[in-house]
Amino acid sequence: MTASRLTARARREDILLRTTAGGPSTVEALAARYDVTPSTIRRDLAQLGEQGLLARTYGGVIPLGGGESSLPQRSSEAMEAKRAIASEAYSRLAGASTVILDAGSTVSAVAPFVSGSDGLRVVTTNLAVITELSDDACPVEVIGVAGRLRRPSQGFVGPLAEAVLERVHADVAFLGTDAITPYGELCEMDLEQTRLKEIMGRRADRTYVLAHGAKLGTRVGVATLPLPRTWGIITDASAPDAAVAGLRERGLEVVVAGEAPEGGVSAA
Repeated sequence: MTASRLTARARREDILLRTTAGGPSTVEALAARYDVTPSTIRRDLAQLGEQGLLARTYGGVIPLGGGESSLPQRSSEAMEAKRAIASEAYSRLAGASTVILDAGSTVSAVAPFVSGSDGLRVVTTNLAVITELSDDACPVEVIGVAGRLRRPSQGFVGPLAEAVLERVHADVAFLGTDAITPYGELCEMDLEQTRLKEIMGRRADRTYVLAHGAKLGTRVGVATLPLPRTWGIITDASAPDAAVAGLRERGLEVVVAGEAPEGGVSAA
């Protein structure tokens, strides 16, 4: 029996087998393999996730316990949405002198926006941000926070990074995430990541989590951090309406890039 003729149950079993053996996969790749619609694959992944067999991530699925996709892979996904989120984030830097930029592909997209900001100081654990802002002509002061390198995210974590960030004060912090649950929890692949984000948020006057829309209302990884109501979430128009509404009902500020603010007009 070919992949396109598998029953729903057999298809889900095959998805589980191949993902566990081969690592991350995307909805589009799975839909093409089994000759079904992306919506069908999303239902399959939802069921496997509910059974605790696989961990869903935005745009696809990863095996539990490993298989995290690399930063270059994630940087090429949803590029326009990430730029919209980064532009919205940049608009919140008016008057700021110091900003913390976390690891992650969406936070990395902020770097080109700030690269011409004279008088701005960027504190970052993100190698991609450091590279983006390393040009001699760039007026931004860059403080790189080192520690143990997490190769999938190309960011530093661990006690050394934590100790440095405990001595920093920033006007704004922009954090990345692997997912945000319907209950307002930030999800990551390991505990060191959530610990570092907790410190970053505490050392900034204002904190925003930058999350591509498909990350809202999902769960991935083994580490969670309940989002304080003083933190905001910046996402894009692909975010499910129900997920946005649910997080707002929990008292969290959710900004959808390009969406007109209540009583106002869109800045896009």
